[in-house]
Amino acid sequence: MAERVIKDDQPRTYFDCTKCPAFCCSIYERVTVTKRDINRLAKHFGVSVEDARRDYTKDFEGERVLKRVKDVIFDETCMFLDQKTRGCTIYHGRPGVCRSYPGRSRCAYYDVLKFERIQQGDENVVPVVKIIFREVEEVEVSDEDGTEEIYEWKERTDR
Repeated sequence: MAERVIKDDQPRTYFDCTKCPAFCCSIYERVTVTKRDINRLAKHFGVSVEDARRDYTKDFEGERVLKRVKDVIFDETCMFLDQKTRGCTIYHGRPGVCRSYPGRSRCAYYDVLKFERIQQGDENVVPVVKIIFREVEEVEVSDEDGTEEIYEWKERTDR
């Protein structure tokens, strides 16, 4: 295997995944997968594409996503997260969205983790974060000071 050389114009990473409780695997309500991702999972596990699709993914609001399981820290997490080590058990077979994460030199969740640990004075604290996507509706609200446009959350009716 060729040695990887970091040149000055390549971005450096400013986070350490081994010190994180796997926010990226846990706080999103879904990890979308493509046909290519399902093919990669099938190859990784040595199963058919149909088996990979059935065993490792599910439909979520019209999207194909990785299945999730109950987690010891967060409500749920990716089924492929080792809950003791907080590491990916399918690192070489992981989906494209996981491969490209965080898409920049810094991980915002790692920064939140470091910040909260300093603020709390406790290196073991884990801020529990959950990201849920909802559609918003722009509405106009009027009062004695005039009219203002605001955003209101739409209620979810599918759960």
